[in-house]
Amino acid sequence: MLRLAGPLQSWGDQSRFNRRETRPEPTKSGILGLLAAAQGRRREDPPGELLDLALGIRVDQAGTLLRDYHTVSDYRGRPLPQAAVNAKGVQKPTSPAKYTHVTQRYYLQDAVFVAGIAGPSSLVDALAAAIRRPAFPLALGRRSCPPTQPILLGTYDGALNEALGEQPWQAGHAARREFQRRHGRPPSIDLPTTIETLDGDDVVHDVPTSFSLRDRRFTSRRLAHSWVSAPTGFPEPDAPTGAGHDPFALLGW
Repeated sequence: MLRLAGPLQSWGDQSRFNRRETRPEPTKSGILGLLAAAQGRRREDPPGELLDLALGIRVDQAGTLLRDYHTVSDYRGRPLPQAAVNAKGVQKPTSPAKYTHVTQRYYLQDAVFVAGIAGPSSLVDALAAAIRRPAFPLALGRRSCPPTQPILLGTYDGALNEALGEQPWQAGHAARREFQRRHGRPPSIDLPTTIETLDGDDVVHDVPTSFSLRDRRFTSRRLAHSWVSAPTGFPEPDAPTGAGHDPFALLGW
């Protein structure tokens, strides 16, 4: 079980040229890339047994969409090159000359997900050990999106949907305070899930068969969308007065 949280996340599956999209929840290619980095695999290495893992995602805090607007130009004042190359393998200049290029990148900000990775116990244990001591830096979809701690929530026996329901709610302090203001302190909260299953009624094309930059290939998988009731982790009403004290409450944070 992984906790995927950070200031920014980006889980693209249809990014093209000057537009980098993000899905509203983590993709399997992004999760397997994170696990492969933890194990020290190179981009040219085949995913291997990682493809046999089943993935379940629980949305604990949906976050909001952020658009990052960029303009690119050559500091020397030269026209920007185009994607095509000449016979010598050198990029051709744009025609007519183009001096500024616009790109847009999309991120999820302040989102929190719980990702369940299901597979053989020997493989799951090895991945958990790699997450604790990763060979390469871990990222939430892109290198510019580092995760906050903790990432690893533990390993569990049982069905994937059951494990997602047993894991306590992982939303941030601000979201929990707002929920408490609106709803009090209920013992559980209903959260949306997306679980990989052969009889799912949804199809996504995000399973990486090759991570190589020169030969990136993907295939499809089936998903089932549902809900689970997860423990909120709020203290009991008769808990001692000091329980759950928030030192920033007086500041209105």
